[in-house]
Amino acid sequence: MVNMRDNESPYEAQMEEPLGRVPILSYGSGHMLNDITSSCWFTYLLVFLTEVGLSPGDAAIVMLSGQLADGFTTIFVGELMDRFGHFKLWHAGGSVLVAISFSSVFGSCIPCKLMGTNSSTLETVGYSTFASIFNVGWAVAQVAHMSMVNCMTSNPTSRVSLVSCRNAFTMVANLSLYGIALLIFTLLQSVSVIVQYRWIAYVSITIGSCFVVIFLVGTKEPGSIQHSVDKNLSRISWAYWFKRVLYYQVALVYTLTRLVTNVSQAFLAFYVIYDLEMPQSSKALVPAIIYVCSLIVSVILQETRWTSWRLKLYFSAGAVLWILSGLGIVLLPSRLHNVMYAISIVIGAANALMTVTSISMEGVLVGEDLNGCAFVYGSLSFVDKVSCGIALYILESYQGNTQITSNLGTVFGYSVTRVGLGLVPAACSLLSALVAYTMDLPDTRRRPLVEPLLA
Repeated sequence: MVNMRDNESPYEAQMEEPLGRVPILSYGSGHMLNDITSSCWFTYLLVFLTEVGLSPGDAAIVMLSGQLADGFTTIFVGELMDRFGHFKLWHAGGSVLVAISFSSVFGSCIPCKLMGTNSSTLETVGYSTFASIFNVGWAVAQVAHMSMVNCMTSNPTSRVSLVSCRNAFTMVANLSLYGIALLIFTLLQSVSVIVQYRWIAYVSITIGSCFVVIFLVGTKEPGSIQHSVDKNLSRISWAYWFKRVLYYQVALVYTLTRLVTNVSQAFLAFYVIYDLEMPQSSKALVPAIIYVCSLIVSVILQETRWTSWRLKLYFSAGAVLWILSGLGIVLLPSRLHNVMYAISIVIGAANALMTVTSISMEGVLVGEDLNGCAFVYGSLSFVDKVSCGIALYILESYQGNTQITSNLGTVFGYSVTRVGLGLVPAACSLLSALVAYTMDLPDTRRRPLVEPLLA
């Protein structure tokens, strides 16, 4: 019998070799700027915009415009990356756009200064413009970074480790943001809230940009390795993916997972302050607990020997944890608000389990079809961003209402924040678990990492 590994080319053998700590850590740092600005975007943008004078409806329009720009950019950028490659160049260009435009999103209304007027319409248009530019750059950097996973290695365990490390840096970014915010709120109490938010944005950009430099210096361009192999392969058409049932299943699971994490992040601060009547410090403490738990679980996950059934099992476990958390959020009375600290631990573990495994499912979907990986990540991100934008717009437009006006049942007597934070993530988790159960993922059993990531 002929050993199949004897027929492998040197390139294929190299791609199947497990990755060590350095390339994994270097890769994980590449999304730090996106993560820290994204956390600032979802946590503080709406508060900042209302502080500068926009109505809740106009503030929701600004966020929706950014999400739509992000969504439409991802799918076209993915196609361009599949054609031309050079992931690091795309990543660098997107990061520059993020750094420049994000400072303007939290800056003053530039069109208002140029036109000499402060009309609400012009303010909405001005902030929406820079929000769109920011999200275009964010999408470019995100698709480039995610697409590199399958091109850096074909070892499934290493691919999951790359995703797990990326998710760990996401948790670090979120924790860093809350640390920056706490420091600025403490040291700059004498200045206005608007100035405080701007300093948070500026410091976040500076820290994130430093990690982008580390990524660009420490990560090798995948295209330089695979060019000799890929140049003779035809580019995979969109129709190929649209004919695969697994594509739609992974897209649905990934989108629902992003809805869970984004909606919960956007409404958590409102929930703990206005629904549970917790101290103001809880706006930083509860999210910090969530992200610490997510970070711990993400590090633990990178040690796992991954197979297809384990991906589905771990994802389903995370979904069940979120369903239980969602029910707790809906039913938790304000007099028992300290229970929220325990719920936040469960949410942190659930977020890590669902995020790591859902992104890893994208890698399983792509498999060895590297010439179409950017389109897959771009198209799935498109669905994710548009769905999240619409969902957040609907919920945030009614954020000012204390009760949902409906006679469909007593559960609708709760605030929009409580229903949105509790029921929406729980429902999305339930649906995503059902879809994951029906998946027929190909086997991904391979060799483990050469050495532990954080040994």
